[in-house]
Amino acid sequence: MEHEQISLLRDGAILLGAGLFCVLLFRRLGLGATLGYLVAGAAVGPHVLGLVGDAESKMGIAELGITLLLFIVGLELNPTRLWRMKQEIFGVGLLQVVACGLAITGIVWIAHFSGPAALALGLPLALSSTAQVLPMLQSSGRMRTPFGERAFSILLFQDLSIVPLITILAAMSRNPADANAPPGWLLGVYTVLAVVGLVLAGRFVLRPFFRLIGNLGEREMFVFAALFTVICSAAIMEVLGLSTALGAFIAGVMLADSPYRHELEADVEPFRSILLGLFFLAVGMMLDLTAIAERPLFVLAMAAALIATKTLVIFLIGLAFRMPWRGALALGLLLSQGGEFGFVLFAQAQNGLLIAPEAASLFGAIVTISMASTPFLMSATKRFRQQPIVKDQERDGPKTDGANAIIVGYGRFGQTVAQMLIAEGVPVTLVDTDIEMIDVASEFGAKVYYGDGTRLDLLRQAGASEAELLLFCIDGDQIDADILEGVHAAFPNATIFVRAYDRRALIKLSHSKAEYVVREVLESAISMGRRALGAIGVDDTAIDRAEQGYRANDRERLRKQVEAGDLRAGIGGIITQPARD
Repeated sequence: MEHEQISLLRDGAILLGAGLFCVLLFRRLGLGATLGYLVAGAAVGPHVLGLVGDAESKMGIAELGITLLLFIVGLELNPTRLWRMKQEIFGVGLLQVVACGLAITGIVWIAHFSGPAALALGLPLALSSTAQVLPMLQSSGRMRTPFGERAFSILLFQDLSIVPLITILAAMSRNPADANAPPGWLLGVYTVLAVVGLVLAGRFVLRPFFRLIGNLGEREMFVFAALFTVICSAAIMEVLGLSTALGAFIAGVMLADSPYRHELEADVEPFRSILLGLFFLAVGMMLDLTAIAERPLFVLAMAAALIATKTLVIFLIGLAFRMPWRGALALGLLLSQGGEFGFVLFAQAQNGLLIAPEAASLFGAIVTISMASTPFLMSATKRFRQQPIVKDQERDGPKTDGANAIIVGYGRFGQTVAQMLIAEGVPVTLVDTDIEMIDVASEFGAKVYYGDGTRLDLLRQAGASEAELLLFCIDGDQIDADILEGVHAAFPNATIFVRAYDRRALIKLSHSKAEYVVREVLESAISMGRRALGAIGVDDTAIDRAEQGYRANDRERLRKQVEAGDLRAGIGGIITQPARD
């Protein structure tokens, strides 16, 4: 037992070290993290250095990364947005999977594979890499453009198509051990029932569940609850013999319209990144490089045929849906690679005795090479991507759910700021930790997300990378210069505004990265002072003189206090009452 623990720790250290080195190297070369993980896994795996073995057991854990990826994809799609994109998802997406799958199946069949084997290999190759394409769209700022939404719609339908593809492979299986498995039509019934059950659970169980945890205010409990939700949904699907990824996706969609979306994304994202990296490491370990070395020309030729076929088919589909030819070509090149779910489906086909292990390794290498080519193809075709990124929104509301302003704290102060921005058509994302305030806001049509808005990861999930304004309207002395330094470093394009609790807080924030810091009661107190003077008959000229005098005196006191860093520095400037007889 002790030896097994030492071996597990040793394997973990080697895998993480190799993955870290290769990802840093490949990122530096502009080739992306995915290829770095695959090369690292192949290098330390049994077919090269032999430093780490038992890739199958690691794959079982690593597949949770795919599950978490689909959960986060689901969180991006609230039901309203999903309905708005229905034509793109079920029109363009369906046509792409069917057309590319059949075209590639034909090419594989011509390469002297049997009909069932060609279908088992061709259909998975129709899928592209969500893990590779989505970060590329996000880093280029095109995720929320019409081009990015179309690419996302196709990727989403590809992810949804895993269930019918698994059903097809299960129906074709030649493995006697699968004889007792339910038939394909019954799997379809199970799928519908499971989806309906998850939808009902999301509405009547998950939301009250997260509301209870939100009231507790324990972030660790949110992490546990998020992971529990994903794994429980996936486990239900697995028991029914369905796609675990679909269960996680449905759970994400059900929570996409809830106030807890950004908090869940921020909590799950680190686990998704680690497990997805481990997934690609395990895939690299499982590649049979000996079989690949015996047929290198076949691998290269099939990879080229895969890229060319998918590019051509998607290009023609784009033209059919009235895309400009430049955009259609860029879309085809962007989605021309094989995807991570191909590895999962190849393993399914191998277990069903539809393909040999050597074929699974060969086509796994083909997917890997196609994924490696994508950064080069996109770099070489930048001139085809001329569609501008639209930042200005129309006055009647944003075209997408992106945020130009993020307001942290939706109390009496934040509400006023938000109302002024919204009145001018500025898209606003609201963040607060007060569950009761979130519930009250929803009654008046406002959408407030639950979470600690001082966390960089949550701000990033809320859209701070694209935001033009970050406004911290939090009650109390919760913001300091160090927090603002980190926020400014992470989101340098956003202008930062801060509500300070009092004069002491204002002094602390005087040298921070905030563009504007205001004492929360200053202007309202001055307003009341003006009204009070007017009520006792003081004329407007004298009132203006009193206000100007106070403001000038206050600025001078504040200057001295900031320079000295001491609240007592300006004590001599305090206006005092004349002595009474």
